[in-house]
Amino acid sequence: MRSQVTLKKEDMAQLAEKLTYIIGALKLQNEMMASLIERETDIKCLVVEDVGHVLGLDDKEIGQHKLILWDCLGKDPEICLAELEQVDRTALNRYLVALFNVSPGLQFEEKAVARGVRGLFYEQDPFEKLSKGIQAIFDGELWISRKILTKYILEKGREDRILRNEESLLTSREMEILTMISVGSKNEDIADKLFISPNTVKTHIYNIFKKIDVPNRLQAALWAAKNL
Repeated sequence: MRSQVTLKKEDMAQLAEKLTYIIGALKLQNEMMASLIERETDIKCLVVEDVGHVLGLDDKEIGQHKLILWDCLGKDPEICLAELEQVDRTALNRYLVALFNVSPGLQFEEKAVARGVRGLFYEQDPFEKLSKGIQAIFDGELWISRKILTKYILEKGREDRILRNEESLLTSREMEILTMISVGSKNEDIADKLFISPNTVKTHIYNIFKKIDVPNRLQAALWAAKNL
């Protein structure tokens, strides 16, 4: 069984590029899970008691390749995020953040997406889903159900379709395509559903990225979650 991890800043540079921190009470579950994550993903995993052990050590460059995996067992996940932002308001931008042991039915998911959470894992999820999700998050994906993303984007779109910068207003077709991108649709799927050619889809996506000033589909999805 692991003991509580205490790291010095000079030791951080020697760690692997990818590193996962499990934040929560140092219970047997988290200790065992850390070992399983390392074995199944080859990603270094450390268990720490609170977020201060992480944010007090990492600098911006190191933090870019780190995942904070926060144990919400018996806790309100919104309080977990508030604690994180209280210590460092930029943490959700500097780090990959995911929550696990989330109780279903809390109606919290949409708020989490808006604040930059990259993944949500529920109490009943098997370990296989957790390990797969961790790898996906490090690969730049969101580990959040399409249903939640679609609901959030559509509801936000109905509430306020006025974009922050009038010069970057999207056409109705571009907004439609951006919504489909946000839920993981491929170019071919978009073309089939909208009855347009794949080349036309590519042109629309190029224009969307240019208007909202994002480099890729992930950033476009995050932008849509916050602005549509």
